[in-house]
Amino acid sequence: MSFVLDQVRRIDAQLDRVQLANLPSASPTASRVSTFSGDSKAAPKPSTRLLALQTSIRGLTPSASDSRALLQPAQIALCLSALSDRAEAPLAIAEDDRPSKEPYETELEWLLVSKATIQTYGLVLKRILDQTVALADDIWYWDAVLSSRTNSALHAIQISPFQFWHWSSEVWDDVKARGGNFTMTGARQDAQDTIGKRWQEFYGLVRQVIQDRSMGEIQRQVLSPVTRLRSDIRRKQTTLKKVRLQNANALGVLLGEGLANESAHSESLISATASPHRWKASVARNVALMEAVLAKVNDSETSVDKFDAAVAELTDDDPLYGAEVEADIESSGSVKPEGVAERLTRVLTMALPEYETSLKAAVREHGRPSVIVRYWLPVTVGIISSSTILRILVNRKADILQWVRDFGVTVIDFWSNWVVEPTRKVIKTIRHDEGSEVSIMSKRSLEGDRDSLERMVVDFAIDNPATATGNSAKLTEVEITDIRTRVREGDLTPVLKAYEKDLKSPFMGAVRGNLIRALLIQVQKTKVDVEVAIGGIDSLLKSQELVFGFVGLTPGILVTYFAVAYVRTTLSQRRGSSASRKQGKLLRQLRNIDRILVNSTPTEYGELFYKDQGLLLCEVHVLREAAQKVMPGELYREFSEDAEELSDVRIGAERQKQTAGRIRWAYSKYLA
Repeated sequence: MSFVLDQVRRIDAQLDRVQLANLPSASPTASRVSTFSGDSKAAPKPSTRLLALQTSIRGLTPSASDSRALLQPAQIALCLSALSDRAEAPLAIAEDDRPSKEPYETELEWLLVSKATIQTYGLVLKRILDQTVALADDIWYWDAVLSSRTNSALHAIQISPFQFWHWSSEVWDDVKARGGNFTMTGARQDAQDTIGKRWQEFYGLVRQVIQDRSMGEIQRQVLSPVTRLRSDIRRKQTTLKKVRLQNANALGVLLGEGLANESAHSESLISATASPHRWKASVARNVALMEAVLAKVNDSETSVDKFDAAVAELTDDDPLYGAEVEADIESSGSVKPEGVAERLTRVLTMALPEYETSLKAAVREHGRPSVIVRYWLPVTVGIISSSTILRILVNRKADILQWVRDFGVTVIDFWSNWVVEPTRKVIKTIRHDEGSEVSIMSKRSLEGDRDSLERMVVDFAIDNPATATGNSAKLTEVEITDIRTRVREGDLTPVLKAYEKDLKSPFMGAVRGNLIRALLIQVQKTKVDVEVAIGGIDSLLKSQELVFGFVGLTPGILVTYFAVAYVRTTLSQRRGSSASRKQGKLLRQLRNIDRILVNSTPTEYGELFYKDQGLLLCEVHVLREAAQKVMPGELYREFSEDAEELSDVRIGAERQKQTAGRIRWAYSKYLA
């Protein structure tokens, strides 16, 4: 709809510039206001009709919002009712309640009709454009059905109940046509006498009709059911293509002969300042053109090749279309704003609804089946199996809830025990928290055992001075200190000498010697040596405590990372596939545009024919809508300029091909 809004806003802006140049000179009321401006008297108050006209004109001006730029037919007709003198018109002003018409009022009436014509022109363009684009979707649907026999067979299954109902209805109609007017009321009346006879006659007539229809079907058995179905689908697709070409041709005529073309050439509305009444004739001519196009666009008797001639034949006999451009059509009395408004209202209330009704009927007959036809099979299967599925869910409700609960608890425990807790320990290690230090032995264990060993050896040396110094004299403090120092260094010479002496006579040494005592001291020495070795390992662990912390954290981090990466990849693939589909749609639309430009035959002026121009506009419209969902805002504005140039028939087919090539390489990032 962006293309239509651009056209409507551009034409409306040109009309406003025309009025800025013409209305002040045509407004005696404005002169009187300026005359009274220097007096003490107040300016004359505008009449009620002028206020109603001005309000309707403002209501017909396109809004800045895209959703409210084009009015609905009822809203346009309501604004046009300001021209009517009938009491039932909502905005009408009775003739007796207002003074005589002024030239300024006449100019406002023409401005109101012009604004309403622009709105109607945009509305007709939008309706035809939307319907033409929708027809392409139906044609593509039939292409998908015809692409394989599997799709054709699936389509046959989808429509089989409805075909059976249609066949049954035809049989019933044939039975009634042959005299089988059997009703339940008649059966009750003759139940006592002829009930059996009437049923026999009815069933005999039904069998005869079925046999006759079966004989007719035998002649069609040469072709398989799928082949007959595909032939019927091709027939529908051909009809839709013809309707689409007809609508595209109508769209091209409205663009090439309507306000969009006139406002873009040198004879446009903006040049009407030299001739104040030229734009009035243009408005009247476009009203007649829209009515003629809507009358012929869905005429099955009018072929695509003769569409332009049929529209020209209607407009040539129309007094609105044949008004002289240079003449003062208001003074001549041939065309008045009320007459143009009446024709415009007829377009809104009759021609446009009839066009939509006839097109919907054609689409209903030849378009893709309705949602009920396409999805009755899965819906039926779902309804039939819903009770079984519901029963399974109810019976396993406790198990399902327990599975969900266990899964949630498992996830929470994994996150707490393998991610949060190891992370907390690593943080404590970095902060040198004593409670987090890795240790396999208590801090004071080695010191206590070493002091105990030292006291044992010193006491043994004091009790056995001969083994320590070689004489039996009491040990001095210096000797005791020396023994204590050597014990700290691991020297147990006093104990080992006594142990070696007692081993010569183990039994006697055990009874009256110090063999057992020396043996126990060596056991204590072995314990101290083991604790020293463990202390070294403990120191090594403390020096690599941060490494072990990260080792403990790694499994949880890895599992979490891969789980999150899997979810992200799944979601990104869906977004990527959606983006790829959008980009693929852009590329397909650009391919269709290039195909139209290459296959078209330009006119003698180097421009496209109306049919090709309408098809091109439809493809450009879809291209712009698809690009808006993919491209950034600033880049999309530049793309819109190129798309606007691409759909401009005035630049010629050759420049349009060059513009399509520029779009292909300039926006290749979003097309691939």
